[in-house]
Amino acid sequence: MDAARPGYAGSMSSASQTSPVIDTARRAKEAAAALAPLPRTARDGALLAIADALVARTGEIVEANAADVDRARAAGTAESVVDRLTLTPERIAAIASDVRDVVALPDPVGEVVRGSTLPNGLELRQIRVPLGVVGIIYEARPNVTVDAAVLCLKAGNAVLLRGSSSAYSSNTALVAVLRDAVASAGLPADAVQLVPGESRDSVKELMRARGLVDVLIPRGGASLIKTVVEESVVPVIETGTGNCHVYVDEHADLDTAVEILVNSKAQRPSVCNAAETVLVHSGIADAFLPRALAALEKAGVTVHGDGAWAKAGEAEGVDVVPATEEDWATEYLSYDIAAAVVPSLDAAVEHIRRWTSGHTEAIVTSDTTAARRFVSLVDSTAVMVNASTRFTDGGQFGFGAEIGISTQKLHARGPMGLPELTSTKYVVTGEGHVRG
Repeated sequence: MDAARPGYAGSMSSASQTSPVIDTARRAKEAAAALAPLPRTARDGALLAIADALVARTGEIVEANAADVDRARAAGTAESVVDRLTLTPERIAAIASDVRDVVALPDPVGEVVRGSTLPNGLELRQIRVPLGVVGIIYEARPNVTVDAAVLCLKAGNAVLLRGSSSAYSSNTALVAVLRDAVASAGLPADAVQLVPGESRDSVKELMRARGLVDVLIPRGGASLIKTVVEESVVPVIETGTGNCHVYVDEHADLDTAVEILVNSKAQRPSVCNAAETVLVHSGIADAFLPRALAALEKAGVTVHGDGAWAKAGEAEGVDVVPATEEDWATEYLSYDIAAAVVPSLDAAVEHIRRWTSGHTEAIVTSDTTAARRFVSLVDSTAVMVNASTRFTDGGQFGFGAEIGISTQKLHARGPMGLPELTSTKYVVTGEGHVRG
């Protein structure tokens, strides 16, 4: 191994620096090397120990979380955010149950992706191996602390956790529980570490620890993701914001279209796979808009619409906010939706291409030709045909769990399950083969 080559420990200045963050990353690198050869039974044993420890130490976790919740409320934080921050005994029990579910998932490490015997007799296998050290930068959801740690461990990785300062007490308590459990199962405690520090300086150091940290995964709002993608010298798997679209084609069944639209928008509006824009073919607009407006109003959704939607709203007695250019680009994460009427499927695709974040788009239609064309033209992580955008989720896809939804095109795209937390290497076996 050539230590002067980029990507290896010691290749960048971070490897020779000394700071709490860099020291933490070094320990993670050593832990990752110890994890890599361990069998599934050892990693699963650590996860079961984590599940048991979460239940046994619920009291101290809830006590630490209460301090975060009190600070959040004193700072005037919105109750929806406080709710995401809050841990209760019931929620901790559910998290522990989720950990046990991960234990039951197939082990990706060692899976043969492809293999063959070459004409010269060499046996070639491409196998899955851990990524190494995975850094997770995320916002005020302490359940992510456990989710990320458990998924990384299951895939044989060490994990560095950098949550937001608003959940610092909760994350500190959770990581203490995780480390003790991992150590009790015979794995290195440093396989799970909280990145020290509450300031942005610790995040910047983590983003510059190339050679020690193998990949960073940001989870949170657009600002966080943009900062990590643009400033990190460590490779980043970009999890995306969700400016998702529902296109109602001229051949759509009206009842189906209304149901899919309302579910996509209002079933849980604060998540990345909720719809933020609805586009309706002009050929069905007269029949569809009144029904959609009534259903959206009943669900508590405010429509930010173009002229056609405004006219329909006036006729139906429903208030429609005039849409601006900003609305087409907005990920509301609230009971709001942008709405437009388009003259054709191609016009809908053109609108999506201009404004999408590349997460999820849906078409509602009974015309298979239209569905195929939409699927072929739309370049997003997931394309739904006659289904809600809310299905873009690792659990819903049958992956068992996910660490995020990637909107990039390299290595991982879409809901990231355990296989996406691995890389591959080639194993070539010969019988004294030499190249002539």
